[in-house]
Amino acid sequence: MSALKLAVFDVDGTLVDSREVIHRAMTRAFDRAGLGEIPYDKVRMIVGLELTEAVLRLAPADYPAERIPELANFYKQAFVEMRAQDGFSEPLYDGARETVERLADEGWLLGVATGKARRGLDIVFEHHGLHRHFQTLQTVDGGAGKPDPRMVLDAMKETGVDASRTVMIGDTSWDMLMARAANTHALGVSWGFHTHDEIAEGGAHSIHDEFEHLNAALDAFAETGATPA
Repeated sequence: MSALKLAVFDVDGTLVDSREVIHRAMTRAFDRAGLGEIPYDKVRMIVGLELTEAVLRLAPADYPAERIPELANFYKQAFVEMRAQDGFSEPLYDGARETVERLADEGWLLGVATGKARRGLDIVFEHHGLHRHFQTLQTVDGGAGKPDPRMVLDAMKETGVDASRTVMIGDTSWDMLMARAANTHALGVSWGFHTHDEIAEGGAHSIHDEFEHLNAALDAFAETGATPA
């Protein structure tokens, strides 16, 4: 059991380049609610959080609390509409597929911890043919979302891997805070939603600017494991 190693990936901003589509869907939702345009720089800060929590943070302070679930539903509707349109795309980042396949081939157990609902995750993974590589898929449907450690803890429990042999990979401070709270290794990537400084503030053990560097860090982790400082 001690030889097992688990890599838990975030999805949006880490494996999948969803920056443009998430902003577009949130803009549609806010327009539908009569709130007007919302800047990308605000939207990017809430990606990874559970949807109701996310829209609550984005809505104006005087927006009626009882309308928050409606605003969240507008976002879901916008995504459904967008996915039905020709040309819709949630592409994998260059290097993401190769990294996942390499880790799986080398005996890593793979997991997901995402702010997506399971339905949305399944759509993305089915489109890209990724399901077969992952042993544990943790979404907000199962309980508390980021930065609560629940998803990482559940992934470890499901796979039988302890914290010293588990690494969380993500592009936001929420991912790093979640990893730290679960006492696992926290690897940040800078190509997604949060800036290098924001990821560092979340507690990343290291931050990587391309998949080549991330792979090197994963290989080093596989050699020794880690007890996070």
